[in-house]
Amino acid sequence: MTLHGYFRSSASFRVRIALNLKGVAYDQATVHLLRDGGEQLKPAYRAINPDGLVPSLSFRDGAARNVLTQSLAIIEYPDDMYPTPPLLPASPLDRAFVRAIALQAACEIHPIANLRVLKYLKDELGVSEGQKQAWYRHWIDLGFTSLEQRLASDSRVSRFVCGEAPGLADICLVPQVWNARRFEIPLASYPTIVRIADHAMDYEAFAAAEPGRQPDAGA
Repeated sequence: MTLHGYFRSSASFRVRIALNLKGVAYDQATVHLLRDGGEQLKPAYRAINPDGLVPSLSFRDGAARNVLTQSLAIIEYPDDMYPTPPLLPASPLDRAFVRAIALQAACEIHPIANLRVLKYLKDELGVSEGQKQAWYRHWIDLGFTSLEQRLASDSRVSRFVCGEAPGLADICLVPQVWNARRFEIPLASYPTIVRIADHAMDYEAFAAAEPGRQPDAGA
């Protein structure tokens, strides 16, 4: 398997965690999101992923070359292929809870403040650096406030989002916390979120996926 991604990409970070938790070996192919206007937009990468987004996971199944896109869909593949350890709990109600937390991080908080949105705000709409930072903080604070309330009040929350083992919700939560810290957003108001994320980073599967430990870090 080859993971086409970028070290600071939250979506790539998610997939790295999932593959690590499953113990699946993979190679990394850097798609630099800033160099030369963004390598993700070049024909060579669009031939792999027409959306021009990272990550993509490519692999061969016999003679067929397969490419998976969208981080949550990519994560489902190793979870289906390698059931242990599971990334979703057994109970249908608990699975719905975990999916809701994962989707809130990956589909509500992340997309509106990701690189291409921030770049459009600055390059096309002409907002200042301060305004761009304010935009990012607004959406992080809005999402984290409701997420903190849910996690702090739910009895299923323990060392991880749902119980004592990491799963899909933790995979999506950790990169969002990492990004918030990168943008120097105060997190004191979100103690449950921070506690879960920090505990997860004590696990090698999460720590090994951390952006600073990737081969393209600093490139």
